[in-house]
Amino acid sequence: MQSTPKSLRLHVGIFGRRNVGKSSLLNAITRQQVSIVSPFAGTTTDPVEKPMELLPLGPVLFVDTAGVDDEGALGGLRIERTKAVLDRVDLGVVVTEAGGWGAFEEALVAELSARHVPVLVVFNKADLRAPAANEIERLDRGGIPRVMVSATAGTGILDLREALLRLAPADFFDNRRLVSDLVPPGEVAVLVVPIDKEAPKGRLILPQVMAIRDLLDGESMALVTQERELRTALTRLARPPALVVTDSQAFLKVAADVPRDVPMTSFSILMARFQGDLTEQ
Repeated sequence: MQSTPKSLRLHVGIFGRRNVGKSSLLNAITRQQVSIVSPFAGTTTDPVEKPMELLPLGPVLFVDTAGVDDEGALGGLRIERTKAVLDRVDLGVVVTEAGGWGAFEEALVAELSARHVPVLVVFNKADLRAPAANEIERLDRGGIPRVMVSATAGTGILDLREALLRLAPADFFDNRRLVSDLVPPGEVAVLVVPIDKEAPKGRLILPQVMAIRDLLDGESMALVTQERELRTALTRLARPPALVVTDSQAFLKVAADVPRDVPMTSFSILMARFQGDLTEQ
């Protein structure tokens, strides 16, 4: 089974002190028992990752972290791992509870803001107690969005999901295309897929699968062949393909069989273009 790679997912970090309900919140968002939940502080030791689809955005990776107020020698190591997560998230969720806003939360907001990461504050356990007026005023003054939830009761989760969608960077809504922008609807792209002893048995590799799916989404057609059948495959087409894509290892051999007026590239180049931020000249 193929899944969206981590690098293409929106990374959402869940931060906060111990025992504010970070793990319960992740379980409520995903509707699964992803993280261990306990009334004892410090249950989460290492970051826990959970991929899921957050529609209409798409693939997301939630990262549940250890409490930023962890103690002792091991606690210090856990905090360092939590801080490392700050460097790789696209959106930060700071979890607290009524009456719990303080120096730790301020530090988390400052760290995320310094990295230009959007921040959402979640007041958990809202069924037990409402946040104080001064806590609300502090967030409003700083322009920091907030939601009230109860992870255990399941209330406010829809509001949380909607807030995440509003804060997600626009880059994740731009519907980046791997190859379909190079192949007009109704046209054919020939995908050359070498099958040798190094190829995974019984399946295609991820870039090949992504290319096929993207072409289908773009209402184009994909003709998949091995390099030794390429010449025959091209003769079966009524007109030349809009594009030929090959594995890098077969580039020279494939280039010899492709007409000079047919554009040609490799899966590696397509993936580099897809994952990079390249300026067209």
